Amino acid sequence: MNRCAQPDCTGVVDEDGFCDVCGMAPPPEPAHRPAEAVEPAMAGSAPTMPGTVARGSRPSAPGSGSGSGRRGMLGAGLVEVPPVPARDPASAIMRDPVVPENRRFCSRCGREVGRRRGDGRPGRTEGYCPDCGHAFSFTPKLRPGDLVGGQYEVLGCLAHGGLGWVYLARDHNVSGRWVVLKGLLDAGDADSLAAAAAERAFLAEVEHPNIVKIYNFVRHGDSGYIVMEYVGGRSLKDILLSRRDEEGEDAALPLGQVIAYGLEVLSALGYLHGVGLLYCDFKPDNAIQSEEQLKLIDLGGVRRASDAEGPVFGTPGYQAPEIAVRGPSVASDLYTVGRTLAVLSFPFRGYTGRHLRSLPPRHEVPLFERHESYHRALRRATHPEPARRFQSAAEMAGQLTGVLREVLSAEDGRPRPAPSALFGPAQFTAGAEVEAARPGAPAPGVLAAPEPAAAAAALPAPLVPASDPASAFLAGLTARDSGDLAAALGSAPVASPEVKLALARARIGLGDPDGAAALLDEIDGERPGDWRVDWYRGVRALAGGDAATAARTFDGLYDLMPGEQAPKLALAFCHECRGDAASAGPCYETVWRTDPTHVSAAFGLARVRLAAGDRAGAERVLDAVPRISSDYLAAQLAAVAATVRGRDPGALSAAALLDAGRRLEALRLDTERRAAFTAEVLEAALAWVRAGAGAGAAGSVASRFRVGRRLLGTPLREPALRARLEETYRLLAKLADGRDVRHAMVRRANAVRPRTLL
Repeated sequence: MNRCAQPDCTGVVDEDGFCDVCGMAPPPEPAHRPAEAVEPAMAGSAPTMPGTVARGSRPSAPGSGSGSGRRGMLGAGLVEVPPVPARDPASAIMRDPVVPENRRFCSRCGREVGRRRGDGRPGRTEGYCPDCGHAFSFTPKLRPGDLVGGQYEVLGCLAHGGLGWVYLARDHNVSGRWVVLKGLLDAGDADSLAAAAAERAFLAEVEHPNIVKIYNFVRHGDSGYIVMEYVGGRSLKDILLSRRDEEGEDAALPLGQVIAYGLEVLSALGYLHGVGLLYCDFKPDNAIQSEEQLKLIDLGGVRRASDAEGPVFGTPGYQAPEIAVRGPSVASDLYTVGRTLAVLSFPFRGYTGRHLRSLPPRHEVPLFERHESYHRALRRATHPEPARRFQSAAEMAGQLTGVLREVLSAEDGRPRPAPSALFGPAQFTAGAEVEAARPGAPAPGVLAAPEPAAAAAALPAPLVPASDPASAFLAGLTARDSGDLAAALGSAPVASPEVKLALARARIGLGDPDGAAALLDEIDGERPGDWRVDWYRGVRALAGGDAATAARTFDGLYDLMPGEQAPKLALAFCHECRGDAASAGPCYETVWRTDPTHVSAAFGLARVRLAAGDRAGAERVLDAVPRISSDYLAAQLAAVAATVRGRDPGALSAAALLDAGRRLEALRLDTERRAAFTAEVLEAALAWVRAGAGAGAAGSVASRFRVGRRLLGTPLREPALRARLEETYRLLAKLADGRDVRHAMVRRANAVRPRTLL
């Protein structure tokens, strides 16, 4: 341990590289050393000169930082949030510390006080409430130059909050570092005094990078003051107002940035909840971004979760509706986060009035129309019933992270896959079968929608929690066939709920809906409210062809897990099975765009686009299936079929035919399958040539083929195409299994062969 190098400091530099007394980092390394990332100064850093904030140098963590390829700590490493320069503390001091009249209320009864009188004279800043007679005072208790606690020199007022004035001061005992003194709104108010005493008792022990650090608690005269670190940045409220000043009153912050803020706040709240504390009064005013770090700055409303008697502080528009009756809780804290995200992300008019306890309808908010998962996340976070909200900060953060991936992928088209904490991978790809055309039969569609049972079997399965007594046994099961799986489960060491869920899945696959329903009812009795029971009930309904019931179940799970892809994929299957391609398309697109490991979504989206006549769009989706995927071959064959199958010759072009031929040549296929698809492409080319579709560009087409560019090795001319088709049909005749098919191929070969004079 090394002694701190700062003047007059007796501390030592801890293992994190910072002094345990003044909070300063060691002096910067010599200039010849490689430059290290410079982080914003913490409030504990001593200024090098009046009006400036000193900065320490420390190595940046992987994925941290800003600019020049560095990524800040905000946004889970997924989104860049513009840094906010650390503000000069001296510039933050209010020139005229006055509480606006429209913010003056009695601290006891809430009555408006200190307002302008009828004769036009300004309202009193001190006096007595006309309703309850309680004294009020909105004048600062401290003046510049006052020395508080024999240690903190007051420099001026920074702001006025719900519990009183906030002052900037300099700590003469620790290298003159900047600190903040938070006083009481009314020293004679019992609730305010109780809140201050509570802060003094436990807040000094709070230690989290996203929460302002409490250094001390001192008294000055008949008032008490909390001493905390100075965070020199801008509040989320100020950041939002600045954007509206620049872009208009309807402006909002970018959604990715808003969710990034939410994740940081949830990290802080999760810490507080873990140590038995509730924040109670989160809102945009109470979080400051400084450089690339976000901190909760006002701990005035923090209380112990076990405290049933203490005062509760909150803000209309953000406070949960049940507070007056049930008191604060983890769920009410998360409610305030949801309301804050809403205020920051769209022009939320009426959030303190018409929508005091609700969100605007989805059709009234374009952002909700574009990002349904975000709407559902806010709807759950701010549900009127606490039991229907997220139940922990970690749960809400996990779902918001999934929503953030969706949002960013929608904005730039770049996938952002991530393993799910709730679901395993897809069982297999549904709807990827591409049939070759058969002689004498109508041409099949490019892609056939999967049967409901196949769609249900392809859905991801919920993960088995490690706490289940049979988790190790279940992890070792490799059987994919439902019958084999059911037989293996019969030898399970214990009939745990997870074993029963796996057996219910096997019963669904075996076509035994009644057996599955009995098992699910049994589990529901043992573990009421387990969402996995609902998941398998939805799977059972879909497998049985009741897509409407399944859709209702999966829609409820989408509300519960807005950041997960599995419920969206399940909903897409349900909509398609019901013939509602318009509803299936957006679900398929969201899943595929965000996480390409769900290849079923790619084939589903291609089917939807083909049904809408968008062949080019379907081909783009199929082309996006990666080469390493086991479904790459099927996707490429589907793209070939999408180009030529069921099309009017006039809708084709030389470029489209050449592209189909190149795709087919690049694929590794067995002889019969290659011949079947080759015949389809050649048939389409012959029809195109005979229809004269290429006559207008004959010169350009001919010139292309003069330099060796051919369709499957064949010139794009009728005699050559006929000869190649005859050859292909005769090959298919040799490979045919049945006599009828063989004769049909021979007849086709005879009919298509080039005419001769003999």
